[in-house]
Amino acid sequence: MAEQRRTRERPSAKTSGGRASSPRGPEQAARDACQRLEGLISHSIEGVSAVRRTDDGWCVVVDVLEVARIPDTTSLLASYEVQLDQGGELMEYCRVRRYRRGSADE
Repeated sequence: MAEQRRTRERPSAKTSGGRASSPRGPEQAARDACQRLEGLISHSIEGVSAVRRTDDGWCVVVDVLEVARIPDTTSLLASYEVQLDQGGELMEYCRVRRYRRGSADE
């Protein structure tokens, strides 16, 4: 007698517009913030140093290369705080810090 397996179908998440919403997490918020910020400021993204959930969505701190110099340790970087809504759309951003690559945090 062959054993039959049953799979439970999960209900798909729907938005008010009727489309399925993609899962939102810190990884996707970081990717969205980098993509949106790079399109606005035209500087190379170096990385993400913080992601936190807010009441309205996500706050992501993105580090960017603002001025490339030789040697590389003297290049100027900046940290931008990027606010995203729950759908990953940019609400606002601002530069919160500018520093040399070789400098240590205070």
